[in-house]
Amino acid sequence: MRLRGVMATVLFTGFPGFLGCALLPLVLAARPGDTAVCVVQAHHGAIAAQRLAEIMDRHPHVAGRVALVPGDITQTGLGVEGGLPDDIGEVFHLAAVYDLAVPEDVARRVNVEGTANVLEVCRAVDGLTRLHHVSTCYVSGSYDGVFTEDDLDVGQEFQNHYERTKFESEVLVREAMGDGLPATVYRPGIVVGDSTTGDTQKFDGPYFMANFLLMQPRHAVVPRVADPDRIVISLVPRDFVVHGIAELSTTPESEGRTYALVDPTPPTVRHVVDTFADLLGKDVHWVPVPLGITRRALGLSGLERLLGFPEEALAYFAHPTRYDTRRASADLAHTCPPFDDYAPIMMDFVRAHPEVSSQAMV
Repeated sequence: MRLRGVMATVLFTGFPGFLGCALLPLVLAARPGDTAVCVVQAHHGAIAAQRLAEIMDRHPHVAGRVALVPGDITQTGLGVEGGLPDDIGEVFHLAAVYDLAVPEDVARRVNVEGTANVLEVCRAVDGLTRLHHVSTCYVSGSYDGVFTEDDLDVGQEFQNHYERTKFESEVLVREAMGDGLPATVYRPGIVVGDSTTGDTQKFDGPYFMANFLLMQPRHAVVPRVADPDRIVISLVPRDFVVHGIAELSTTPESEGRTYALVDPTPPTVRHVVDTFADLLGKDVHWVPVPLGITRRALGLSGLERLLGFPEEALAYFAHPTRYDTRRASADLAHTCPPFDDYAPIMMDFVRAHPEVSSQAMV
């Protein structure tokens, strides 16, 4: 049985993804004697090596402590040739398909079967101290009401394959926890760029609205698919999420718990849109249009690409769920930055980086 505090290997999935690149140096900083092994898909090998080099330049304590190994979480043993190290102490499972339009077979293979394979690895580790599973608040589906950190299956319906398969993967983790696997579940909201630099790897989620406004003249038209003063958008900057995971991962009290890593006072749809419009020099004109009609219109051939606003993203401007964050707020030493503080930084980054796309890593 491995004892806590003994030097070990930290296993990462999801590198070089958006959260993984920022979380890795924080985890190693809190574990001075440990090394890390990142399971990386072969076709991401070059970008993974580049990003690791950049991380080591900014964080010298990472140098010489990270091994990138080719693998694939959809395969038994995570597809690592020769097997994984036998001194794994913790597993950080971040790998998933973060794409609202992902086909069902891809979402199921990566998000559900991939998580099942990670759990098999965890069960085979002698003395695993913790699995850290990164889920999403949107396991709530379209639940109408307050979704707590203990809630999971409340009879909700799902808006896309991403939500459903992330729900199913968390069900697997909860079942393993019930069988005695030490684990913590983290549920970020809609993750946007860093709150101090704006840095992000892709423009999706609320960025679709920003680009939608940028494509329009001074007087911009925005579909009003639900009450914009009632619906909130659970945005959260990357730095809050990774610092939250890094902090909670070191506390014994967090074992067995689930944390909603979202803004406890999220902005309304109107506030988000009006703020973006003001920062981008636009005047918004809201046009009431039922969600179904708007989604069908966006689904017409070529229109979605022309407007830069996928129909799958539109539903989140009518999303009825609010997230209770009492446990995260109580257990974390830091708080989520207010939307108004980082919105200008987001829009500055959008205007400065037109080359960034909305494509997810697969």
